[in-house]
Order: sequence, then C-alpha cells, then structure tokens
Amino acid sequence: MSLVNEQLSLNSQPLGKGKELLGQSKLTQSQIEAVHRTIREVYLSDNRPWIIGYSGGKDSTTALQLIWYALRELPPTQLTKPIYVISSDTLVETPVITDALYQSLDRMNDAAKTQGFPLTAQLVQPPVTETFWVNMIGRGYPAPYNRFRWCTDRLKIGPANKFIQDRVDKHGEVVLVLGVRKSESATRRQVMELHRRVGHRLSRHSQLINAWVFTPIEDWDLPEVWAYLTQVPNPWGNRNHDLVTMYRNATGECPLVVDKTTPSCGNSRFGCWTCTVVERDRSMEACIDNGAYWMEHLLDVRDFLTNTRNPEEKWKYRSHRRRTGRVDTWGDNDEKIIWGPYTMEFRRQILEMVLEAQVNVRLEGPDANLSLIQEEELHEIRRIWRAEEGDWEDSLPQIYQRVVGTKLPWFLEEDGGPTQLEASVLAQIAAQHELPIGLLRQLLDVERIHRGMSRRS
Repeated sequence: MSLVNEQLSLNSQPLGKGKELLGQSKLTQSQIEAVHRTIREVYLSDNRPWIIGYSGGKDSTTALQLIWYALRELPPTQLTKPIYVISSDTLVETPVITDALYQSLDRMNDAAKTQGFPLTAQLVQPPVTETFWVNMIGRGYPAPYNRFRWCTDRLKIGPANKFIQDRVDKHGEVVLVLGVRKSESATRRQVMELHRRVGHRLSRHSQLINAWVFTPIEDWDLPEVWAYLTQVPNPWGNRNHDLVTMYRNATGECPLVVDKTTPSCGNSRFGCWTCTVVERDRSMEACIDNGAYWMEHLLDVRDFLTNTRNPEEKWKYRSHRRRTGRVDTWGDNDEKIIWGPYTMEFRRQILEMVLEAQVNVRLEGPDANLSLIQEEELHEIRRIWRAEEGDWEDSLPQIYQRVVGTKLPWFLEEDGGPTQLEASVLAQIAAQHELPIGLLRQLLDVERIHRGMSRRS
C-alpha cells in the first residue's frame, strides 16, 4: 500500500465547515497516484534542483504535500537533488498569516530533518532599501493602485527572483515548482499554455533564463484541491483544517509572485495589510468581525492611505514636483499636474500613524512584540530624510520618542545630512540677518546635491 493510500484509509477527520468548499469533487486515489508518478518522473529525469514556491495557502500547500508524499516513496539513494521551499515575507503581511507561515516553515525543516528528506524551507524578504515603508515614508512613494503597483516588483518579484537566480548561478539550471491551476482564470490558462512545449511537462520561465516551471496541479479544480487537503493529512505536521477556517470568509491566496503574470493580492485575498490596490480589505474586515478587534488599528491605517489615491485629494498629500525636481503636466492644454511624492509633512504624519498603530496592537493584540515597521527601516528612512530630503530637524527620532515613549540607539551616520549643530548655527545666522530660514536651508540643500558636479544646468 502506498503512503497516500495508507493515509487516506487511516484519515477519518470530519470535514465540518469545509463541506461547502468541496463542491462535487470526484477526486480519486488513482488520480492522486497519477500525480505522484508524474512528480517522481520529473524529479528523477535530471539533476536540476527544485525550488518550490509556498505561500501557506490552499494551492501551494496541495502542491507541496503531493511532492512530499510522492518523493518519500523513493529510496534514499535516489533523493539526491536538493529541494528548496521559499516563501515571500513582504514585512507588511497580515500578522496572523505571517505567524502561521513562520510556524509552517519551522515544522517543515524539523520534519524533513527527522525523515531524512532533502528539503530546506526559508523566507525571502526585500532588502531594507526597498521595503514598503522605506519607499512610502522614506521616499514618498504614493499608495499603490492598479496603474502604479510599484510594490509587487520590490516586495515580491525581486526577492524571489534573486533567490532563484542565485541557485541558477550555482547549479546552472533549476526547476521552479508552483501550485497554480489553469482553472483559476482564462488568463492563467493562456499564460501556462503559451510557455509550454508540446509533449513536455516543464515550461520555460517567462523572465528567468535557465529556470524551468513545473505545475503538478495545473489540471485540478477547486473542489479537488479542498477534497485532497481535507482527506490527506499534512506530512510536516500542519493541520489542513486550519486552512478551511482561514478561507471561510475569503476565497484566495497570495501566491509566490515571480513575474507579472502571477496575480498579486486583492479581491479578498490574504496578503499585505497595507494593500491599497483594492477599495476594501474584506479578509481583514472578516478577521475583525471574528474577534480580532486589535486589527482595527491596521485597517484604519490602510483605509487612510487608500483615500489618498482620490484625484481630488492628491493636492493635500503630494508635492507638485516629481522626485526629479520637474513639474510635469498632462491633458489637452497641460492643465493637470502629474503629482509627485508625498510631502515631507505628510510622510511624518504616516510614520506617526504607523507607530501609534504599533503601540496599540502590542497592547491589545496577541503579540506584545509585534512590529509593523522594523527598526532597520526606521534607520534607513532617517538616512533618506537627512541625506536626500534635507531634514534639518532630524525629526524621525523625535517622532519615535514622542509616540513610543522610548529611544532607539540612533547614530549620526556619515550620510551627508545636516547636523544639529549646523542647524543651530543656521538658525542664529537667519535671525541675525532677518532672513527666512527655510530659504537658506533650501539653498544649502541645492548646493549639497550638486556638490562635485562639473555642470549644474
């Protein structure tokens, strides 16, 4: 008897609240065994290591679980290729999802070690210079929307692709395993079939050279996914029925995003709590309705940022100059301004709101150490403000101490920004000569930016 048949015969968990998700599934043991055979054939066909994208949602869990059971039936002498499981942590994921993901990866590594399975699981994160808050609060990037979804590249695609490319550089080629299905959408089906060579189980990655894509559940439908998860126990120790609870009020997951054809979050998917691409975050609203009242503080910040996208409100929050210093217009008579980044005043306001929310969720939520913004991000934001935005007051440490009530170990890095002594001297000079201090600061900032240039035009 195979491992999956044995597990199916032993598993007698009631479906409970998962019944409505199963639909009219006709999933059979022979169908599962057929997928297992395909997985083993692809694994044994070459020496390319596998990289499995895992989000903790239903589809990626199904794909990984099928792979785990299929390859465990191979003798140890044939389990020679490394298997990497990667999950994206954007640092602004919904906290309850992040906690579950961290626990799941820990269980995977423990189970793989115990079972002698050549699998390692890890998170990939954006570098501190490209995080959501560094770009928004530090550089003034506006809240993302459909036509300017700057966050997907920086937070998801970039970190995942860097991990994949590093393994390509080491091994020559890799196989990227994704839990995506043709039935998700007509666009998904078209993209998957476009890159597939007739008669081949692997397809070329749309962007990464020497990366191949394997999609073991591409022909499954949604009821089959739920039937499998509720009938076959999780091999690394998770409770699949917890997924049913998670999806009870939202239908979708945030997949591992490795190119722009992979859908990002939205439409009641579980993803970044800061996501402003959709008008309402129904999954977070559902969590609040189900008793997670501390998440109201997160929702308040998200909804506030969402409102800044409104065309009639942009003048309140954004500069009329682009980050290049230009004033650009559009329209038949150039009568409409192309708004630039958030103003420094508004960025300070966002930082204060995020820190206040962090204080409140630590008091009211289940984790007294939960961080909505990382200490490393605060240091990078401060560096940008001082070096690029002329923050003479060095306002970030003051905001932090006022809101949080404690001090962080701030360091005056060699960032080219003004020192407190310089700010004090300039204030004295401005008062002595009755000059506007703001104008003097702007002139000195312009000189600092152009220092060393041979041409200033």
